[in-house]
Amino acid sequence: MKRRELIRGGLGALGLGMVSGPKAFAQTAQVDTSRVKEMVMGSPDAPVTVIEYGSFTCPHCANFHTGPFQQLKANYIDTGKVRFIYREVYFDRVGLWAGMVARCGGATSYFDISDRIYVQQGTWARGGSADEVLASLARIGMDAGLSQEQVGTCLNDIPMAEAMVAVYEQNAKADGIRATPSFVIDGELHSNMPYAEFADILDAKLGI
Repeated sequence: MKRRELIRGGLGALGLGMVSGPKAFAQTAQVDTSRVKEMVMGSPDAPVTVIEYGSFTCPHCANFHTGPFQQLKANYIDTGKVRFIYREVYFDRVGLWAGMVARCGGATSYFDISDRIYVQQGTWARGGSADEVLASLARIGMDAGLSQEQVGTCLNDIPMAEAMVAVYEQNAKADGIRATPSFVIDGELHSNMPYAEFADILDAKLGI
């Protein structure tokens, strides 16, 4: 999906003060990608870095996050062995909206909201109108502690949406990302895999 199609349309009436996508898109003169921060978990001194490219609307990504990722976090990230970076992939505008809500509270709440989005993917991402999807995502954000005003402001931030899509396009092109989830482990690209295979790769790099 092209950038303009991703961003425009659907940011409609939730009582959150959101504007319509197409008009706001036309008003944006320049994309400020510096606003889009890397979302990082784990020690900055960890010997191995894992970058995940995932889409909030991808069922395989949801399965990874509710399954193997929990083991990776406990055994490698929380123990200081792996520095984990999550980069969003936008196949559709719904996934972009989910990313906007996930980022709404900044780095401190990002992974909490992301987990909620993945756990509830089967509810909010399957069918319904654009307004229904947005309302569901807004509830996830508010359940995580965001205010209705915060969520509305974030979903109305068209320049941020443009910057997020631009950063996604740059990163995905640089790393050759064609599917989700994909993983860049110390610079080497890997496709989705079970936990045991992931652990074997990490252990080899760690010299375990």
